[in-house]
Amino acid sequence: MKNSPVKSPISSRRKFIQQAAGAAVVLGFPTIVPASVFGQYAPSKRINVGAIGVGRISRVHDMPGILQFDKARIIAVCDLDAHRVEEGKKFVNDFYAKKTGGAYDGTVGYANHRELLANKDIDAVVISTPDHWHSILAVDSVRAGKDVYLQKPASLTIADGRAMSDAVTASGRILQIGSQQRSTIQFRYAAELVRNGRIGDLQRVEIGLPGDPAGGDKTPMPVPDGFNYDEWLGSTPYVYYTVDRVHPRQGYGRPGWLRCRQFGAGMITGWGAHHIDSAHWGMNTEFTGPVEIWGEAEFPTEGLWDVHGKFKTEANYANGVHMSVSGDYPNGIKFYGSKGWIFVSRGNEQVTGSDPTAKLKDATALASSDPKIIQSVIGSDEIHLYESKDQHGNWLDCIISRKEPISLAEMGHRACSACLLHDMAMVLKRKLYWDPVHERFHNDDEANSMLSRPQRAPYRLT
Repeated sequence: MKNSPVKSPISSRRKFIQQAAGAAVVLGFPTIVPASVFGQYAPSKRINVGAIGVGRISRVHDMPGILQFDKARIIAVCDLDAHRVEEGKKFVNDFYAKKTGGAYDGTVGYANHRELLANKDIDAVVISTPDHWHSILAVDSVRAGKDVYLQKPASLTIADGRAMSDAVTASGRILQIGSQQRSTIQFRYAAELVRNGRIGDLQRVEIGLPGDPAGGDKTPMPVPDGFNYDEWLGSTPYVYYTVDRVHPRQGYGRPGWLRCRQFGAGMITGWGAHHIDSAHWGMNTEFTGPVEIWGEAEFPTEGLWDVHGKFKTEANYANGVHMSVSGDYPNGIKFYGSKGWIFVSRGNEQVTGSDPTAKLKDATALASSDPKIIQSVIGSDEIHLYESKDQHGNWLDCIISRKEPISLAEMGHRACSACLLHDMAMVLKRKLYWDPVHERFHNDDEANSMLSRPQRAPYRLT
């Protein structure tokens, strides 16, 4: 599926007055913004961005990824935690103040994403929230006419992911999935080598990624002042507040929600969305999925956190390729063909301090059974995959050009769907038979009932 191009240009700089009803909104306006802040990009050419969710991944990855480009300006931040709204504003203001060498107070704070989306001055949004809000916010945003950068995984359920991808296609907006490995040279090159037959006929793929530990304090706690916990839970069932279910009250360490099945599936979607997407790139299965999935996993028997621990899952694709996913393999992707293998990973690179690494000596994180394989040059008449040098930069370029970004909504949905299928196989402990065209299981009512979840009003995806 492809996004339909939208011919409307980036909006010109409009008078910025935001009045919010029923929401705590903190307004700030720059008195003077030197032209040096945005270089050649005059206000009429600049992309105004709102950041929805300004926690850990936003601060260390998404906001810095956008702030580096003069063609964009973050003008608003939004979070359900008032403390994080203030710190998010300061984060952005401090960046621009340092860049200008003077005072800067031009970032607006929102406590409600609907108010941010209603601001006609905002052209695009970056969504860096917990997983269970991803698809709902993406749908709300494209329907509001915003282009979107969406953190992976694409959705909490396969049904939500399908709704998200369809809404993006119908809207014609530019949505980029935050699968930044596609903008890393070794992952593109590995996929090109595989697609061009350098290891012969592709037979199987091994993906290495870890599980999560048990733990988490289950003690009920009062909801902190300034935190809209009910809306944070969103479409998921109401459960009492405790800090290990949400995020740290101080600092931006790894949040506990990543290890709660209520809000996601753990590492299989957290890092699996990256690696399975990259594997799909090399397998030429970006718009489909497996047809058979099975496996096993250990799940915690005590504590708050309940996503999978140690695991191994398997999948077969219609093209004959077999995929294995397990923490027993080095963190990365290994393609096996009839004439050799290629291994690719991020090496020791981390987006956040708690991300797993491959722990390799090879800084390029690219290896092969024969050095000649990765020394090979892709000819002009061979397959050349989409080239991007920066995931956020590619998104901004595509907002201007209205061309398709490197990580389409449908690609992100298919990668996330595959991850969720592996998770279902862990839970059901039996082989599942999947129809990737109709996105249903064959003759399996129990498995099909897991394709969606009941959604709590008023936070449903509509």
